Amino acid sequence: MDQDVTVSEWVVVLRFHVTADGVEQFRDEARAAAHLLEGSAGCDGVQVARASDDPSLWLLITRWRSVGSYRRALSSYDVKLNAVPFLSRAIDEPTAFEVLFAKDAIGEREVSGDLAGDAETVDRSR
Repeated sequence: MDQDVTVSEWVVVLRFHVTADGVEQFRDEARAAAHLLEGSAGCDGVQVARASDDPSLWLLITRWRSVGSYRRALSSYDVKLNAVPFLSRAIDEPTAFEVLFAKDAIGEREVSGDLAGDAETVDRSR
């Protein structure tokens, strides 16, 4: 390993279905949300992407230094007012992922994860 990292990294992936007549509005709203999120403390980047084999499927991908950074960003006044209404139109599914292994320009790093030991046994259906 190039680096021993004890700080977690998080990726948030939001998927959206966008109709052909809604693409222009979606792009504008996604760009505005991306600018707000990117300006938040702890955000390491934002990307908006479209599936090449299904042009109605779009992604908003954000990278965070911690899950706390992401949660604090969502609770800021500007993000609540100007981005959360857009973000809430994402497909309802798990969106936040903890990075456990990475190899990139920073180097190679691996963490054990921050999930509680009983995380896989908790009933999330409630």
